[in-house]
Amino acid sequence: MSPELAESARANLKRLFAPASVAVVGASASPEKAGYQALLALEGFSGEVLAINPKADEILGRKAFPSLSAVGRPVDLVVFAVPAAACVAAVREASASACGGGLIVSGGFAEAGALGKSLQAELAALSAGSAFRILGPNTAGFVNKQLSLTASFVAGADRIPQGSVAVVAQSAGVNLTVSFLLAGIGHGVSLAVGLGNSVDIDAAEVLEFLVDQPGTKAIALHLEGVAHGRRLYETLRRVTAVKPVVALTVGRENVEEFAQSHTGNLIGSYALRRSALRQAGAVVVESTQELADTAAALSLTRLPAKKNPGIAIVTAQAGPGLLMLDALKSERVSVPTLATSTQARIAELLPPMTHQKNPVDTGRPSPAFGEVLAAVVVDEQVDAVIVYALHEPAALRPEDVLPRAAARSSKPILFGTTGLSEEIESSVAALRKHGIHVASSPEQLARAAVALVRDAELRSRRELPVLASVPSSATVAAPYDESMAKELLRTLGVRTPRGIACDSHAAARAALQQLTKPVVAKILSAEIAHKTEVGGVHPSIDDEAALEQALAKLDAIPLEGERRYLIEEMATAGLDVIVGAVRDPSFGPTVTVGLGGTLAEVLEDSATRLAPIGLAEAEEMLAELRAARLFDGYRGSPRLDRQAVAETIVRLGDFLCQHPEIVALEVNPLRVYPRGALALDALLIREAGTI
Repeated sequence: MSPELAESARANLKRLFAPASVAVVGASASPEKAGYQALLALEGFSGEVLAINPKADEILGRKAFPSLSAVGRPVDLVVFAVPAAACVAAVREASASACGGGLIVSGGFAEAGALGKSLQAELAALSAGSAFRILGPNTAGFVNKQLSLTASFVAGADRIPQGSVAVVAQSAGVNLTVSFLLAGIGHGVSLAVGLGNSVDIDAAEVLEFLVDQPGTKAIALHLEGVAHGRRLYETLRRVTAVKPVVALTVGRENVEEFAQSHTGNLIGSYALRRSALRQAGAVVVESTQELADTAAALSLTRLPAKKNPGIAIVTAQAGPGLLMLDALKSERVSVPTLATSTQARIAELLPPMTHQKNPVDTGRPSPAFGEVLAAVVVDEQVDAVIVYALHEPAALRPEDVLPRAAARSSKPILFGTTGLSEEIESSVAALRKHGIHVASSPEQLARAAVALVRDAELRSRRELPVLASVPSSATVAAPYDESMAKELLRTLGVRTPRGIACDSHAAARAALQQLTKPVVAKILSAEIAHKTEVGGVHPSIDDEAALEQALAKLDAIPLEGERRYLIEEMATAGLDVIVGAVRDPSFGPTVTVGLGGTLAEVLEDSATRLAPIGLAEAEEMLAELRAARLFDGYRGSPRLDRQAVAETIVRLGDFLCQHPEIVALEVNPLRVYPRGALALDALLIREAGTI
């Protein structure tokens, strides 16, 4: 696409989402048809609305035109409410009429078999060759509450209130589900988009559009599959620097295999999407309710970027306070002990039996509640305060107390309360007008605090790493056996055991004499990715008789090509981890670390990032492992060299970025010692199916 066409396409995206005129192709007077519902939903839109139907002169009080071309002027947004088979011609006419973009509500495309895939391919070709934009197909549409525009046929979509959260969902159903959930907790939406099949407009483009929309303060993002993961990642990095993004992705059980490496199986597409979203700065959640709750909280307040923000808890009831403390601690959120001076001030205000260090348990609220809160919010170790109290207006009017305390500092105060809905409505509404987030349970309040912390922490790690060297112009030729892969590792600065590649029994015997015993004998062939699975590894060899027995077993392994042997000094005991760099079809170069050896995939204890990464990020990956304590001298064992592992992660990621012809480079295991680490096995895959 030429720069001029690309610029027109960007302008037409804005015409689609913020139109001055809307036409419904397939407009109908029959209530059971989507064309009727789509036209009816536009009743509140202040712009021009046109009905397109060759068999009618008037529909729902609006003049009907036989075609888009008959309108005589371009239309910003076209809603296509016609069957899939008629959409291609209708889109072609809209593009020829210089319309901005179209929303295709119809199903029957790629999700519906060969014919549907063919129709969707035609739509894709049309959008690729013009500036006309397409949302969908197979979507319930979108709402732009700032324009009172409901481009959707779903009942109730027009009654979603206006707010400051934008919803971008791959599923139209999830789009409206989250929008309705936001309405249910007293918030609304600025723009809510269902992407459908994304033949043209995808999540990354909508995110780019939203970053400059002043009415959007936070974005709720829902993803299923991701076709262009690296582009989405780069877009999210730009967006999250300006506005918070909360993300929900599905596919927990969909484990995608990458070539023949353990690493690919260990990552899985679901884990990779979640990791990439977090690395890009998005707060990742587990459910649509949490997506709505968290986006709502972040639309009202956001912490400055910080590595480890401190949260203070002020509660009027001890039980809820304990629940919140437990929830924060389980998420590794800092709940710092309040400063001595803060505690002294609180002691002046509360009875002596109350807990005053953090959490602060005030007991049943007294007139001093506001002063307690004011003392906590200005504590230097506190970055945000969460406050919980049952609804007791005779003891505490939060709409009076919390805004005054919030005025003492720029730090966020989040409030949680529970009571009969009709009794708390006015208090909740008043607090939200003051920009104070209100949760309906202790757990929901704690989740909001965790979201603020995660958002701040993620933005504190925004420096893009620089590759250790310029991209290599040399390509790596296939096939590669273990010995060749280890030679490559040594050039990258990764240590390996001493070993000798041998092409005969005699050469293997000579190697035995040159190396420190005991040794291990391995089959050396580019045909075999995982030697242990075929009996290709024989350890603890210290004489020629044992070597000959091992070689005989290696000779029994069926091979089509050349048979060689690797005789290698055995490594002493240590902790085995797996470090791998894998090129994902969507996200590109990735790096993963986890517990290694033959049980790597069973233990499922790993951390993943998109490459390249810096040393600090690699160390964060190690800290995420459930087995992280094993590096720190667990039960009297020595502390292990984390930095050696982190350096290996960085180097493998850099290598993959520099070599687009490589699919995977894996070390499994990398044996870690108090000083240094050794790559005991290595696998290099140049392209799918080729080692």
